[in-house]
Amino acid sequence: MLDSFALIRFIQKEPGNETVKAILDDARTGNACAMLNVINMGEVIYTVQRRFGQQFKLDVVMNISRLGIIILPAPNDLVFRAAELKARFAMSYADSFAVASAMEHDATLVTGDPEFRQVENLVKILWL
Repeated sequence: MLDSFALIRFIQKEPGNETVKAILDDARTGNACAMLNVINMGEVIYTVQRRFGQQFKLDVVMNISRLGIIILPAPNDLVFRAAELKARFAMSYADSFAVASAMEHDATLVTGDPEFRQVENLVKILWL
């Protein structure tokens, strides 16, 4: 389960991008499953547009599917689970969706965002 932090690191070629690239390479070849919640996809969209502009954002959005990332929806039950996590922990609402999605899919959360340290007992985390 990719957090927006991980995907932004990959896009900007920042430290940790090699790990994300390896995960995406495995996803494209069918050796792994790379997922991103649609709420966290929204984070990627607005972050990229703010930092790099409209055209680069469109390029990123168009290339997400080519990267082998499965975009997960946010059905009501996931919204409720994310809201519960947000109520319990000092994290952004979008980050609570990453945690809830990782829990739902028994997936390892890929991030470098220190905000997730407080939920290490709830999900496996691959730190970038």
